Formats: sequence, structure tokens, C-alpha cells
Amino acid sequence: MARYTEASCRLCRRENMKMYLKGDKCYSGKCPMEKRAFAPGQHGQRRTKLSEYGLQLREKQKVKRIYGILEKQFRLYFEMAEKKRGITGENLLQFLERRLDNSVYRAGFASSRKEARQLVLHGHFTVNGNKVNIPSFLVGEGDVIQVAEKSKKSEKFKTVLESTSSKVTPKWLETDFEKLEGKVLALPARDDIDLNIEEHLIVELYSR
Repeated sequence: MARYTEASCRLCRRENMKMYLKGDKCYSGKCPMEKRAFAPGQHGQRRTKLSEYGLQLREKQKVKRIYGILEKQFRLYFEMAEKKRGITGENLLQFLERRLDNSVYRAGFASSRKEARQLVLHGHFTVNGNKVNIPSFLVGEGDVIQVAEKSKKSEKFKTVLESTSSKVTPKWLETDFEKLEGKVLALPARDDIDLNIEEHLIVELYSR
């Protein structure tokens, strides 16, 4: 399975925004963005004006990195968004938000999407009572995401919940930290996605 294995903090610096890829570290003074808020590399501090294509490309790269997916899968999501009725850019973001790893992160069961992906891969979650270990699984309205029984007493979840239980859950999800379960109340709308994303630039890029 292809995945990014280099330093995650370099990605935030490259996109000039915090993408919260490292969980609690991103909220502390140890975050490299606090000290070096410029692109990595020898010429990182050089100011360059991006072309229209450059802006579109950077926006696509940013969204891919936020959700932790690679080009081939991202393109598949775009094609699905094009075929679905509605606004293509908003459809794309909805598909990304509905990924199980993102839903686990949004519900507060992981400190980052990367950690959520790992927990899902290791079989720590069920959807509607069925074990699901596929991070790209798309949740739907009414689905119940629950920490597997064997995992509920693990120290890992106790530690994670100590740092995430105070975070705000988006209104399309409902989390019960006592039962360690989350419910999808509705499909995520554009207003529910609190990320600095200009999805129209991605649509324009793929429409070239």
C-alpha cells in the first residue's frame, strides 16, 4: 500500500498552513510552523508569485495532504464527485470527509488523521457492528462508528481521549465518549468543513 513516509511537518511548511498532521504537537510550541513558517529547502524563504496553474496545483496538493491520500485515489474521488448531482467541488470534499479514518478523527477518537488511519487499519473500529479496517470506507447517514470491544480498555484510547474529548465535534457527527461510539447524523455539508480550502481551484485544474 503506497503512503507518504517523509516528515509530516515539512508538508505543513510547504503549504504554508497548519494541517494538524501530528496531533497534539501541532497545538504546542514545538510545531515547526511556529518557528519556520516558510517552505522547506534551500530556497524556502524566497518569495515567488505563483501562476494560475501553480495556485490550482498547490490547492490540490494541500487537500491531498490534509486527508492523507495519494494522487490515484484522489483522482478517483474527483471522478465520483463529477458524476454525482450537485457542485463538483463540494461533492469532492464530502467524499473526503466521509472516509472512515477522517470520521474517526472528527469524532474525537484519534488526535490526527494519520493516527486514525492506523487505528482503523489495526481493526480497532466497527461500523454498524461490523469490523471495518479500510480507512477509505465511506460512512453514510445513520451509520454508527464504535470502538471495538477488545480495544475499549486499552491504554491507547485512554490517552487519546484525554486529549480529544474537549474538542468540538462537527454537527454532522454525534459522539458518546462513555460508550465510545459516534453516529453519522447527516452527510457533511460544505459549511461543516472548517478548513481553508478553495475547492473550485481543484475543479479548474482537473478541467484543463
